Amino acid sequence: MKNIKKFETNSIRAGSIRSNEGEHSEALYLTSSFIFENAEQAAARFANTEEGNVYSRFTNPSVRMFEDRLAVLEGAEQCVATSTGMSAILACVMSLCNTGDHIIVSKSVFGTTVKLFDNILTKWGLNVTYVSLTKLSEWKSAVKPNTKLFFAETPSNPLTEVCDITSLSNLAHESNSLLIVDNCFCTPAHQLPIKFGADVIIHSATKYLDGQGRCLGGAVLGKKTEMNLVANFLRSAGTSMSPFNAWIFFKGLETLKLRMDSHAEKAMDLSLWLDQQDSVAKVYYPGLPSHPQYDLAMKQQLSGGGIVSFELIGNKKEAWDLINSTKLISITANLGDTRSTITHPATTTHSRLSQQERDESGIKDNLIRIAVGLEDIDDIKSDLTYL
Repeated sequence: MKNIKKFETNSIRAGSIRSNEGEHSEALYLTSSFIFENAEQAAARFANTEEGNVYSRFTNPSVRMFEDRLAVLEGAEQCVATSTGMSAILACVMSLCNTGDHIIVSKSVFGTTVKLFDNILTKWGLNVTYVSLTKLSEWKSAVKPNTKLFFAETPSNPLTEVCDITSLSNLAHESNSLLIVDNCFCTPAHQLPIKFGADVIIHSATKYLDGQGRCLGGAVLGKKTEMNLVANFLRSAGTSMSPFNAWIFFKGLETLKLRMDSHAEKAMDLSLWLDQQDSVAKVYYPGLPSHPQYDLAMKQQLSGGGIVSFELIGNKKEAWDLINSTKLISITANLGDTRSTITHPATTTHSRLSQQERDESGIKDNLIRIAVGLEDIDDIKSDLTYL
């Protein structure tokens, strides 16, 4: 097929493999291993002198279709699919770093990401410094001779802070480092970090790439030089995506742009409505002109995304009372679903952080995060009438 440049077309057509059966919808390859024509071919496959399927831990057509399609959408040379979003971060860092290397990480990352760095990766000799996502001066001051990676989420979870990807990538490259961007909140449908200079993209495919809250998965994307290292790690460590999950994500990509457009439209509507409520102290949404990085967000993103966070007047009790009053919105920490979800970050997604860490990250007890789904926006608002 000739090169197709439109996102919507690539999300449906890119990466497809069809068997001799001539199926229209791509097949699901549920097999642990593959047959070789002879011993010579088996030896060649294992020696990597001949391309082809070997074992589903590291070669499977369903997984490969998902990888190839997502790589096209992100504008990356190669994608490596993993079992979860967290395993994508683990595989990436373990592949690109050695003992004694230094990583600079935004304070505004997912709580479990902080624990991965602090409780696991530091045991293997990795040095980590946390800085403000939006203050380039802190990133610059944190650089050391052994700095290897910059790691950022933009927009961040849950306060939707936005970093200047181009400036951060320039600083990383001046420091002989790579910039990793977690693109979970916007997806390639609404943001292309590589276009602005990022080197590596991380995804929790569990979120918007699936879009219906069905499966766990992750992805690492970038240039072949780095991704070959990640693929080799996965081959040995086994942090592999299952073929079934890959097929689910692959089909989910077909509607990604449509869903993200709708999520963002409804989130914008909800953020404006919340901003008018007397019981709401502050709304965090990059699509609002009042957002501190609004201009930057509108430059890097096609929308403000589908996540709205807000602080109530009050404390944890008021936040919990609102959450408990909902009947339609699902009380769950997951996001990126067709169903709207609501959570209290301080006691869920960021509960394993210390009080000091939460304070430094701006995670207050009166903060609520809503991942706006695809329901009618008036029904979503009606479910929040406790406000």
